[in-house]
Amino acid sequence: MNFAVILPMLVFLLIIFGIGYWSSTKLADSSNFISDYFLGSRELGGFVLAMTMVATYGSASSFLGGPGTAYTMGFGWVLLAMTQVVTGYFVLMILGKKFAIMARRYNAVTMIDFLKARYNSTWVVILSALSIIIFLFSAMAAQWIGGARLVESLTGLSYNTALFIFAVSVLVYVTIGGFRAVAVTDAVQGAVMLVGTLVLLVAVIIAGGGVPNIMNDLVNENPNLVTPFGADGNLSAAYVSSFWILVGVGVVGLPQISVRAMSYKNSRSMHRALIIGTVVTGVIMLNMHLIGVFARPILPGIEVGDKVIPLIALETLPAWAAGIVLAAPMAAIMSTVDSLLILVSSSIVKDVYLNYIKPEADIKTIKRLSFGVTGALGIVVYLLALNPPDLLIFLNLFAFGGLEAAFIWPVVLGLYWKWGNKFGAIASMVTGIASYVALHFYNAANGNLFGVHTVTVPVVLSLVAFVAFSLLIGKKAYDYDVRPVGVKKQEA
Repeated sequence: MNFAVILPMLVFLLIIFGIGYWSSTKLADSSNFISDYFLGSRELGGFVLAMTMVATYGSASSFLGGPGTAYTMGFGWVLLAMTQVVTGYFVLMILGKKFAIMARRYNAVTMIDFLKARYNSTWVVILSALSIIIFLFSAMAAQWIGGARLVESLTGLSYNTALFIFAVSVLVYVTIGGFRAVAVTDAVQGAVMLVGTLVLLVAVIIAGGGVPNIMNDLVNENPNLVTPFGADGNLSAAYVSSFWILVGVGVVGLPQISVRAMSYKNSRSMHRALIIGTVVTGVIMLNMHLIGVFARPILPGIEVGDKVIPLIALETLPAWAAGIVLAAPMAAIMSTVDSLLILVSSSIVKDVYLNYIKPEADIKTIKRLSFGVTGALGIVVYLLALNPPDLLIFLNLFAFGGLEAAFIWPVVLGLYWKWGNKFGAIASMVTGIASYVALHFYNAANGNLFGVHTVTVPVVLSLVAFVAFSLLIGKKAYDYDVRPVGVKKQEA
C-alpha cells in the first residue's frame, strides 16, 4: 500500500466530510427544508455556481475515459472533446434568467417541478421521473465502479474495500448535507481538478522532453495521431460536429445540469458563472486530453485506456504529488455521483411522493424520507457496483444522450414557445427516448446513420414531434404569467 499517495487523498476526504457537517448545521436551522435540501435555497454565487456545473459535468469519462481515448486516437479526439467548452455557457444562456424567474414563480425545486407547472400533466411528470430514475441510476452506479477502480489502483486495496470507502465518503456528506453540501464540495473539487490538471500537464511535458520532442515521437509512430481525423482516420467532420449536440447544446436537457440554472442567487452570479465556468471547463478539458495524447510516447503500450491518467501520474510525479493530482479524477467522479444521487432522491421524494402519494406530508416526515431515500439509493448502488451486470454499463453509455433526447425540447420550448403544450411534451419525450434506444442498437450493428453521433437524429425527431403534436392537438397559447393557486408573485 502506497501511503504517500493515500495521505493526500485522506486529507481531501476529511475536507469533504467537514463541508457536509457544516451544511447539515445550516439544514437544521432551515425554515424551508425542501428548497434548502434539494436546491440550496437558491443561494449559489457566481464562483460556486460555475464550479458546481463544471464538477458535475466533469465525470469519470472526462478524467479517465476521455484521456484514455485521446491516448488511442490522438489529437482528433482532443478536438472533439473541446466541444465541451461551451457546456456551461449554453446552459446558462439558453435557460438563463427566464428559467430562474419561472422556477421561483412556481416554487419549482426540480426540473420536473417546472415541467409540471408548465404543462399541467401527470403523464409528463411520471415520464420525467421514470427517465431520471432509470437512466441516472444506471449512470450513477457505473461512476461508483470507476471511483472504486481508481482507489483500488492507487492504494493497492481490494476492489470491495475501495468501493466501500468511496461509497461511505459520498453518502455521508450528501445524505446529511443535501444540495448545499454538493454545491460547496463541487466548488472545492472543481478547484482541485483545475490545479491537478495543470500540474500533471507540466510534469508530462517535462517527462517527454518538451512539446516538440513529444510531437516528433507521435509523428514517427503514426502521422494520423496529429491530425483531426484520429489514428485510424475514422473521425469524420460530420461525427465531430455532431458532438456539439451531445456535449454542447444538448446538455441543456440534462436534469443534473439544468437544475443549477435555477439555483443561483442573482443575475450577477449568473454572469460571473458564465465566464468562470467557460474558462475553467476549457482549461480542464484541454489539459486532460492533451495529457492523454502526450502520455503515449512516455508510456507506450497501455491497453486499458482508463489507466492512462493514474499510470502517467505515478510515472511522472513523486508519490505525494501524484496523490494530490489524482484527487482530481476522484473529485470528478465524486462530484458527478453526488449530483446524480441528490437528483434521483429529489425525483422520488419531491416529484413522486409529494405530488401523488402524500401531498400533505409534514416537514418531519419529509426530512426523514429525504435522508432515508438518499441513503437507501446509495446502498442499492453500492450493492449493484459489487458485481455490476453488463446491462448497467450498457445503460450508462447512452444515459446522457437519452436524457437529452427526452428533455431538451420540453424544457427549452416550454420556456420560449407559447404554443407548446402537454401533448407536444409527451410526444417529444416518447419519440426522443424510443428513437434514441432504437438508433443505438442500429448504429451498434451497422455503423452510425448519416455518419453523425446517435443523439443527433432523435433530437431532431423529438423537435418535430413536439411542434406537430402541440399544433395539432389542444392548440392554445400558454400564459406565462399564470401561477398555481396559492403562489404569490415573487420577483427573481
